[in-house]
This record gives sequence, C-alpha cells and structure tokens, in this order.
Amino acid sequence: MRASADSVRAQILAILAAWGMPEDLAAQTAEVMLDTDLAGVDSHGIGMLTSYEGMRRAGQVKLDARPRIERDGGAVALVDGGAGLGHPAAAFAMRLAIQRAKQFGVGAVAVRNSHHFGAAGWYVKLAAAEGCVGLVTSGTRTMAMVPTHGAVPVLGTNPIAFAAPAASQPPVVLDMATTTAAANKVRARALRNKPIPAGWVVDGRGQPVTEGAAAVAQIFEKPEGGLSPVGGTPDMASHKGYGLAMMAHILGATLSGASFSPIRVRTQRPEDPDDIGHFMLALNPAAFRPEGAFEQDLDAAVAVLRATPPADPALPVLVPGDPERAEHAERSAQGIPIPAGLEAQIRGICERAGIAFLLAEA
Repeated sequence: MRASADSVRAQILAILAAWGMPEDLAAQTAEVMLDTDLAGVDSHGIGMLTSYEGMRRAGQVKLDARPRIERDGGAVALVDGGAGLGHPAAAFAMRLAIQRAKQFGVGAVAVRNSHHFGAAGWYVKLAAAEGCVGLVTSGTRTMAMVPTHGAVPVLGTNPIAFAAPAASQPPVVLDMATTTAAANKVRARALRNKPIPAGWVVDGRGQPVTEGAAAVAQIFEKPEGGLSPVGGTPDMASHKGYGLAMMAHILGATLSGASFSPIRVRTQRPEDPDDIGHFMLALNPAAFRPEGAFEQDLDAAVAVLRATPPADPALPVLVPGDPERAEHAERSAQGIPIPAGLEAQIRGICERAGIAFLLAEA
C-alpha cells in the first residue's frame, strides 16, 4: 500500500499513546519518524515500531522520560536522556546546541542514557533551518560492523550527519552510516524482497551475503560476519570507514560517558537500558563571517556543482540532500510505501495495543 503521510503520523501517535508516551514527547517522536519515511529512509521510520515494542516489553525504555541538562558549561552541556526513546532527547539536545550557538557562536551538547533516535539527518536539518551549521554523531545498540581484518562484528553503524544553510539554495545535507549500509536498511530491503547488494553484508569468511533473510540473520543472529565499513569489504580499502565509525563513537558515546556495546553486553540484562550516546554540534556562521556571507558563498559553491557537465545528460549532477528532497516531494504526493510484511507487523502491534489500524491509502 501507499499510505498517506497523515495516516502514518496518526498511526505512530496512536501506538505511542497506547504505550503511555506523553503527548508532547510522542509528537516529537512521530515528527522525526514521519519525516524520515517521507525522505525515503525506510529503515528508520514507522518500521522501527517493532523494535521499540520489543524494548518496551523488556522494560528497557522509559517512554515517559524527559531529557534534562545534567552538566551546563555555557557553550557546552551534557544531557541525560532518562533511558527514554532517543528522538525527544536528541531534539532537545540539538535545540539546546542551536540556542548556545546563537549566544556563543558554538553549541556542543552530548547526550547519554538514551536509545535509538531515528535518522541523524533530521537533527542537522533542524540546525540548518535555524541558520546554523549542524553536525551529529551517535553510538549504537547493535554490534554490526566488522573491523579491518576482523571476523566478528564489534562497532555499530555509528551514523554521521552534517548540514549547512545556504542563501537561496536548499541546505547541503549529509546523513550516512559508517557501514556500507545501515543495518535497518538491510532489514527494510529484506521486507521488500529485494536482494542485498554485494559488499553490504559479509559472512565470517568475508564472503558477501546477498539474500535478504540470510543477510538479516547474519547481522542480528550470527556471532561472526556482519556489515562492512563504508568503502567496501573489511580490508584496508575500507579502513577509513572503520576510522570514521570510531570517530562517530568517540564523539557520540565516549564523550558523554555512554556505553560501548561490546563492553555493555557483558553484563546487560534484558531489562537494562542501552545507554546510547549522541553528540550535537551547532555553529553560527555569523560568529565567523559578516551576516549572510557564509550562505552566499555556499550558494556559489552549490551553483558550481550543479553546473558541472553530467556524464549522462539524463542524470543531473546532484548535491548532498537532493535525493532525499526529491523522495520527500514524491512521497508527500503519492504516499509512503508500506510493504506487506511491514503492514502485517503494524497490524500486530495495533492488536496487541488494543487500538485501530489507521494506515490508509494516500
């Protein structure tokens, strides 16, 4: 089915409310999840509700938790996510970073005691909408990445996102996993019965796994193999991707005192929070340049990129953020694709929560 955006929002809100999440926190979470689905990042939108349901049943996540400032150093701060879902904590932290950037020129906020926060790109777009340059990194729950020359997964997908505002052009937006693909992107392709591109997932001998169900099992169930670092298979060719993942973890988790999954799982009980960490940075260009100068220069740079002669005249040269904006426009008009497997999962969640199934054709 192609579900309307309004029905996807309503469905997310109804489920979160049935689970006991306060209205304002649910609204923030639904906003991030819906925008993610509209942008075509199917791995981090409504499809995450199955995972969140499992966390709730285990007692891991406190859906009524409100983020609070634990340490305040002016331009820098530490936020305690209260073991809640990551969306409210991360949005609170980025808004705080933006506020401090407008006051001090820079705002850096670390988050600990959080959970999965959806797509990192949503938070940097929030900074760009407020006239700031934004950078986000995060720790992760799942050990999925095979390190250079390794046979077993150690790191997660450890995302990095960046956005910068221009004057008349849309913001430049980068949102990437430090693995060749995000773990939930593999799951999303498997739900849609699509093959997994060679190089995304490898077994314990470094061989590609391309069948959807087998790839999901390789990531989430098997003790060896997993996702390759961005750049390809886990050899020296992708060592820089592995280094990017370490950078994302150090900023996103070590800085705040959040957990490192291989250490946490040694003692973690099913009901214990994941203690995921995030890092939010906002920079105010006006603290470095005359008002508007940064945005005008970025406009000029983007114009040069767009004017580059294309290799294929039918495929214009893209700027980071273009594919997601195009997908957002198409899905806003035509609806969000909900594969049959995901529809069945959402119906099951609704039945268990005692609420109506609200997804409707666009």
